[in-house]
This record gives sequence, structure tokens and C-alpha cells, in this order.
Amino acid sequence: MRVHYDDLSQSIAALAEGETDTVALMATVACEVHHADDRFDWTGFYRVVGPELMKIGPYQGGHGCLVIPFSRGVCGAAARKGEVQLVPDVDAFADHIACSSSTRSELVLPVKNAAGDLLGVFDIDSNQLDAFDSQDAGRMAEILSSVFRNAGPAF
Repeated sequence: MRVHYDDLSQSIAALAEGETDTVALMATVACEVHHADDRFDWTGFYRVVGPELMKIGPYQGGHGCLVIPFSRGVCGAAARKGEVQLVPDVDAFADHIACSSSTRSELVLPVKNAAGDLLGVFDIDSNQLDAFDSQDAGRMAEILSSVFRNAGPAF
């Protein structure tokens, strides 16, 4: 099954309407996205909890890393640079942190509120090589921007 982004966007918007609590929004997004596509093996958030530091947030799938500094891995790069990280082969990413041995490709997006505060990153892992493309990145960025615009600051 391949994600239908219009349906996913509408579903998440309806579920998140009026909610401003960051963790509640993260839990809702992680669940809805995880079940929207067979390529999505792990979906979850790493929350900014201090300067240059993230900890695991709501997620779906197997275990995740508990702590990720901005200086390490694909998630750290997304937080540090404020840019989407589209990684077709995690073994080719020099600083990849292997939280799960089954992860082959990754899409990580920075998550900000309307004030521009970095709340964390949204990490989608796949057990398939080259599972994500620019359409996935663009549509997920739109969904995240819409959902988290009214969220409060990270910490």
C-alpha cells in the first residue's frame, strides 16, 4: 500500500484540529503516518530537550535511540542544518546512527512551529533501499508545517 497524501493530510488535520500540545500532536502524526504506507517501517519524533540535544518522542515501530545530539547521525543533521535529510542508503551516510539494524533508508524532516522554534525532527525509516523521494519529503513537510504551526516552544 502506498500513501495517499491528500487523505493522510485530511485525516491528520481532522484529528489535530484545535490541539496545541506538541507531544499529543507528535503521537497522532506518528501513528497516522506509520499506518499509511508499507514502506514506513519506523515513524517517530526526536524532541528538542535542550541546547543541541534531542530525546525520543512518540513513535511507532521497534525501539528507537533514546538520545541524539545535533552533532550525530541523520536526525542530528536535520536538526543542525534545519533541512530535510533524504537518505536512500543509510550505509552510505558516514555518520548514520544504527538504532535498528533493519533500517535501509531514511527521511528526516525538521519540525518547527510558526515562531520558527525547532521542536524536533520527524524520522521515517524503511527496511527498503531508496524508499523515499522528493514527493514524500515535500508532502510530509507540508503536513508537519500545518500540524505544528500552533504548537508551543520545545522547552
